[in-house]
Amino acid sequence: MRISFDLDDTLICYQPGSLYEPGRVPWWLRWCVYEPLRLGAAGLLRELAAAGHDLWVYTTSYRHPRTVSWWLRCYGTRAGGVINQDRHERRFGRRGRSKNPARFGIDLHVDDSWGVWLENRGETNVCVVSPDDAGWVVRVRDAVSRVSKNEPPAPPPDLPAEYRHLAPG
Repeated sequence: MRISFDLDDTLICYQPGSLYEPGRVPWWLRWCVYEPLRLGAAGLLRELAAAGHDLWVYTTSYRHPRTVSWWLRCYGTRAGGVINQDRHERRFGRRGRSKNPARFGIDLHVDDSWGVWLENRGETNVCVVSPDDAGWVVRVRDAVSRVSKNEPPAPPPDLPAEYRHLAPG
């Protein structure tokens, strides 16, 4: 299964009190690879890769794909692909969805935005984790399990009441 992760507020969290993986970036790469990886991400990404999943990054930032790939390699994970805002706009322009995982062959996308979930609710392929959710790894594992059984991931925990009727089940 191809699984993608957002960067900002999903794999990289700068909120007060955020916990990070121990730094593993070599000194000679720190000039361009310097952002902290969210606690639990390194183990989760290695676990998913070991289970045979193809891991990608899908971000609305303009970070260079090579930099993102190097950053993940420092934590023991290879990215099968990186979709940044530049690549997204080349494919879809600036109109429409902010992210469109299914059009890149992504089976499950992990993001912090319920808006991304809302945009892609027809494909039922977005798992939402909040930056301050200590149990985010469990939520992602559950989503992987559900999608592998052709079930939708759980709806976002912070989904406003007026959109709850759009959640499957």
